[in-house]
Amino acid sequence: MSVYILAIESSCDDTSAAVLRDGEVLSNCVANQDAHRLYGGVVPEVASRAHQVNIIPVVDLALKKAGIRKEELSAVAFTRGPGLMGSLIVGVTFAKSFALSLGIPMIEVNHMQAHVLAHFAEAPKPAFPFLCLTVSGGHTQIVLVRTAMDLEVLGSTIDDAAGEAFDKTGKLLGLDYPAGPLIDKYAKEGKAVFPFPEPKIADLNFSFSGLKTSILYFLKRELKTNPNFIQENLNDICASVQSRIVSILLNKLKKAVEQTGVKEVAIAGGVSANSALRKGLQELGEQQGWEVYIPAFQFCTDNAGMIGVTGHFKYLAKDFVGQEVAAVPRWKIGADLNKS
Repeated sequence: MSVYILAIESSCDDTSAAVLRDGEVLSNCVANQDAHRLYGGVVPEVASRAHQVNIIPVVDLALKKAGIRKEELSAVAFTRGPGLMGSLIVGVTFAKSFALSLGIPMIEVNHMQAHVLAHFAEAPKPAFPFLCLTVSGGHTQIVLVRTAMDLEVLGSTIDDAAGEAFDKTGKLLGLDYPAGPLIDKYAKEGKAVFPFPEPKIADLNFSFSGLKTSILYFLKRELKTNPNFIQENLNDICASVQSRIVSILLNKLKKAVEQTGVKEVAIAGGVSANSALRKGLQELGEQQGWEVYIPAFQFCTDNAGMIGVTGHFKYLAKDFVGQEVAAVPRWKIGADLNKS
């Protein structure tokens, strides 16, 4: 008998629902929130209110696209954390009500674990153990994945995440939010001619605050002598910033491979959609003899498909939660909330 899982993702500003059959993604629907462009970043209260409006239509669409009735579902998987509290509450509350009405079990999912396991949504799938560089607007981590349920964070950012570095640079350049895709677009037409420093951070940890500051001072200095500096050099600035961010990420990843000996290497998270990072990882993998895994674009950004894939692994392990479950805005990979 097939296992059908409805998955819910509402950790930030995208409302997403997916339906999986035996781990296969049948539908993966996302409702984006454009309102945040007006503010240059995600406004938590705006995000949570939009989730309330979007969640029922998105779930309905996911069920229709999958071609099943809600009565056929075996379980509901949902993002419990990490994320914005108001946004998480909407998804968690909906999942609890939906599961209770159908009398089916619930599966809590760690959002960052789901980004890693998104690689199992389609072939080719990495073999265990593998390393995953997870890069997004809020997180930058190198994770050792021994099994689907045994993950260890080897290094993470001590301040800003890689996605924040892109977005904050975009704000300095006068670009719309989110700036990452725009910087990627302009960088393709430019050259990395402006040198920016690579921070010397111990072990496998990251730091992007210093890079952000150096970009700020660089622009202030250049604008003093040429008020049109940004407009005249936008493509080259974007190429230079992107090149440095990518080199920081890949140099740490190379160090992680050297330390662990694991040559199955993957990337995940919203920034894994960046063309320079994808190309750079492929080239580095060829040079170093790695097996490289890069997710399809639909599984890079926040989506319920990855929540469902993780939920399927947990369903097979009978790892369910009860109606007392609550959102956890700060939930580290590997932390057992039931023991806290």
